[in-house]
Amino acid sequence: MTLTILLVRVAIAALILTLIVGFVLKKQKNWLISYLQNFTGALFLFSGWVKAVDPLGTAYKMEQYFGEFQSTFEGTAMSFIAPLFPALSEYAVGFSVFMIVFEIVLGLMLILGTWPKLTSWAFFLLVAFFTALTGFTYLTGYVPNDVNFFEFGKWGKYVETNMKVTDCGCFGDFLKLKPKVSFFKDVFLMIPAIIFLLANKQFHQLFSPSLRTLLPIASIVGLLIYCLSNYVWDLPHADFRPFKAGTDVAAQRAVEEEAMSNVQVTGYTVTNKETGEQVEIAMADYGKEYKKYPKEQWEFEQIRTKPSIEPTKISEFAVEHGTEGYEITEDILQGEGYAFMIVAVDLQAQEGVPVRSIRRDSTYAIDTLAVLDTTELIRRLVEVKEVPVEEATYTWTDKYKKRWTEVVNPVVAAAEKEGIKVYSVTKYTPPSKIKKFKEVIGSDYPFHLADDILLKTIIRSNPGVVLWKDGAIVDKWHHNKLPSFEEIKAQHIK
Repeated sequence: MTLTILLVRVAIAALILTLIVGFVLKKQKNWLISYLQNFTGALFLFSGWVKAVDPLGTAYKMEQYFGEFQSTFEGTAMSFIAPLFPALSEYAVGFSVFMIVFEIVLGLMLILGTWPKLTSWAFFLLVAFFTALTGFTYLTGYVPNDVNFFEFGKWGKYVETNMKVTDCGCFGDFLKLKPKVSFFKDVFLMIPAIIFLLANKQFHQLFSPSLRTLLPIASIVGLLIYCLSNYVWDLPHADFRPFKAGTDVAAQRAVEEEAMSNVQVTGYTVTNKETGEQVEIAMADYGKEYKKYPKEQWEFEQIRTKPSIEPTKISEFAVEHGTEGYEITEDILQGEGYAFMIVAVDLQAQEGVPVRSIRRDSTYAIDTLAVLDTTELIRRLVEVKEVPVEEATYTWTDKYKKRWTEVVNPVVAAAEKEGIKVYSVTKYTPPSKIKKFKEVIGSDYPFHLADDILLKTIIRSNPGVVLWKDGAIVDKWHHNKLPSFEEIKAQHIK
């Protein structure tokens, strides 16, 4: 779905609601105001709902924003603000749930006409906040990688890859919008926001005053439960991410890689490092033109055709062997038969005081001994040094350990007895930490490594279990909803 199609459908829904308000309920005071109430309300209801199905996704997006704000303020006159953002990241999930519930309830209040003045101001302030957020993200496209946002004189040509946050998250994973599109969408919404401030007395109001108040309050309770059910107790009930159940990851990755390999370089954009002057050189003219632009003074950027399909996170699917460090991506995607992947974005260890110990380092020399016509190499101990070392210590809460020992391990142990491959994947973690964790939970299956953002995209559970077959995802489960192996076998393993 595109933004245009979505807005058309919201506009039609708003028109139907407006006709009902005016001709059936006879509550309309001003047709334009009623229509704007219904349009913005329906839009907020929908955009809030597609985020409510996956609150962790919105939380991860907030963490990206907080990280970008931190790096922006560091090294400036306002550097004292920078430490605030890592602290805010600790509460990203709470902020996510609050913002989602607030957006949906505000949409409902717009449609109902609850407390017109308060609702109009809340809508204005929220849209203004979104506009500032998406505007900042969009404008970072003009900021070269080695330039701070506040160094306005050094801004250059808009380059999409300059942006650290490439999607606003306005519609979760349901609809990805580029920051430029999101920004202009929010600028457009400022029009009804200002109109509401000036004309909120013209709001239509449905039902009785008590019911208009009761419905938003009741919805807050229901929405909180719904949001929690989509990450605390279970996986999101609607999965809009590329790794949803039924996806043939191996085949999709091959298609995306082929599309990227067919991208062609059609020319170059050269930018003067001092003046910012830009010149485009067609590929056919590059051989005779490039000498006019010495690299000491000019920067070269390729102009490429767009891939036939947009790459997804599947293109970035990569897993490394947990101890050897080599990539095992193809082994996973091309492996035949069933396999259980246990995904743990973070092993959630509490790091304690390092333990100091002494390690003995031996130095040897190799001597050559000649005996008649033959020679032998003899290793000779030269020196033994005692080297002080520190080893990190880790502990885990009983709650987290039980997710593995009492929930996951019994299922995968039964699977291993049936000859099914089992392995875990976690974010890049020190081998000593993984070794200790395996001892704590009593597991023999291997732990491999992958990018944490990739793992967050695959499943919203720590740990979560994914069943694969021949490079495709059969199904996946939150640790709180993991069936027994017998149930999984009866339903999925043929």
